Amino acid sequence: MGTRMILAFGIGLISALLLYPVAIPILHKLKFGQTIYELGPKSHQVKAGTPPMGGVVFIITSILASLIVQPTAFVQMPLLIVVLAFIGYGLIGFVDDFIIVVKHQHEGLTPKMKFLMQSVLAIVFFLVYRNFNDSTVTIPFFHATVDLGWFYMVVVFIMFTGESNAVNLSDGLDGLCAGLTILALIPFVYFCFRANLDSVAIFLCGVIGSLIGYLRYNIHPAQIFMGDTGSLALGGLLAAVAMVTKEEIALILIGGVFVVEVLSVMLQVASFQLTGKRIFRMSPLHHHFELGGWPETKVVHVFWAAGAVLCVIGLIMGACM
Repeated sequence: MGTRMILAFGIGLISALLLYPVAIPILHKLKFGQTIYELGPKSHQVKAGTPPMGGVVFIITSILASLIVQPTAFVQMPLLIVVLAFIGYGLIGFVDDFIIVVKHQHEGLTPKMKFLMQSVLAIVFFLVYRNFNDSTVTIPFFHATVDLGWFYMVVVFIMFTGESNAVNLSDGLDGLCAGLTILALIPFVYFCFRANLDSVAIFLCGVIGSLIGYLRYNIHPAQIFMGDTGSLALGGLLAAVAMVTKEEIALILIGGVFVVEVLSVMLQVASFQLTGKRIFRMSPLHHHFELGGWPETKVVHVFWAAGAVLCVIGLIMGACM
């Protein structure tokens, strides 16, 4: 298994490194440039014209790596759910990106339509998952399990919709989202290995390799963005992996930076509606630090460090289940 994990990682990495230099000029020629949100930080206006939809490439290279290394494994239900969540949420993001690129505007799908599509997929994956696994949740450190019954659907629903939106919100600075996701996936490789989900572990190695290849071109100053295609796909992937490995609670810590990002938006909106005042200079939280004078690279590095610490704590928590 170790050899196949290394192979998947290597294929994902090399294929991404080779494909992005081809994809970036093509997207420029097609005038697929990013429209920057007018109310965002003024320093981000220089990013206008940078092509989005970079997530398409790392989705393809991740799946390609897994197909080459383990072509027969895609009949296994855990891997199938994870891959379909990766593709399914990526397709929602692709539609959103495509509308933005074609109409050259900041808004794509309406929030209601996007949430509806995310919700439908979450319910579908739960119903499929119920056919081969139970609805128990393990309590960390106590080695106790609680059967949530049909309430588990609520947990899955929150995981998929919450995680996909949280990862999406973190995709606002060069390298931030990709780096955080790479860190978050590493503990889940171990959880897959422990749960005898070898095929899923191998697939995740392909994703990690592909994301590192993407990060080579997304690090500041970014030559390409993953767009909603990539961020929604990664959020759906994390939720699906947490579900099939039964590490739902550990995901909260492992994806802690994503959680804080989405909470900062919720608190900002609630505070402004209730009091007319804002808690942060701007949300999501990474913009608060930017407007406080931190360089973009410093914000990214500090958030990566926080993500790494939380991933270690989440790994310890998951290992104690």
